[in-house]
Amino acid sequence: MGLLELFIIAVGLSMDAFAVSICKGLSVRTLRPRHALITGAYFGGFQALMPLVGFVLGVRFQALITSVDHWIAFVLLALIGGNMVRESRDTDEENLSDSFSFATMLPLAVATSIDALAVGVTFAFLQVEIIPAVCLIGCTTFVLSCIGVKVGHVFGAKYKSRAELFGGVVLILMGLKILLEHLGVLG
Repeated sequence: MGLLELFIIAVGLSMDAFAVSICKGLSVRTLRPRHALITGAYFGGFQALMPLVGFVLGVRFQALITSVDHWIAFVLLALIGGNMVRESRDTDEENLSDSFSFATMLPLAVATSIDALAVGVTFAFLQVEIIPAVCLIGCTTFVLSCIGVKVGHVFGAKYKSRAELFGGVVLILMGLKILLEHLGVLG
């Protein structure tokens, strides 16, 4: 998997964090740089940690499922992407606390990074170099989360659903590309 593909996956994965960051930006009256940095650190950190954990789990079980690994990668990415597309259509208003405390940010960071755990399993099957991959995912999510806080504070929730839709479509397309490459349809 090349750098461009990893970057595209990183952007797709970070869209949940970006959407929640927009909501965090909406929740504060006076935006300070520390709000963006705290949000970026939590979301970026967990987006880097979860694929690493998934990778370790995937490596342990890789020998058992090598013959179907491309199907697993496709199904996982399609399910994650499909869920993000579904969530983008959800019209329920999210009320997020304006707190940036550990008790508030930890559950948000875990919730927005669960899909990265499954991607880490996929990375194990595809034999991706995990350290550069998780660094790229973490840094991309950090930057986009910081931007999301500012966007939310300035523009409101206008871009939240579009970000989730975009991220979901990207992950579905990456899963399809992996499957088609393994089936020999794409070179």
